Amino acid sequence: MANNPQHAAFYAVIAGIPEGWVMSYGAVAKRAGLPRHARHVGVALKQMPDGMDLPWWRVVNGEGRVSPRGLDGSDDLQRVLLQGEGVAFAANGRIDLKRFGWGG
Repeated sequence: MANNPQHAAFYAVIAGIPEGWVMSYGAVAKRAGLPRHARHVGVALKQMPDGMDLPWWRVVNGEGRVSPRGLDGSDDLQRVLLQGEGVAFAANGRIDLKRFGWGG
């Protein structure tokens, strides 16, 4: 799955997030046994091996927002994928983590 054991732990948690739910980067890190490593979750996702089937779009920031990724459009794609799973966004762009947050 991954050569880096931390990344493998994060990927295992992310793989278990059910459709229609999200987890924050911090919640993924905590569930993986690496609290306070939220930024490393982002690095792991950025370095995710090509062809890996992982629901990356179900990971959002601690405010319940899609994190901007620059000009590649993947933040818009993430929003569309989440909405397609029934995750609702408030007018301010936030997801209610109490309603849609998985575990943590």
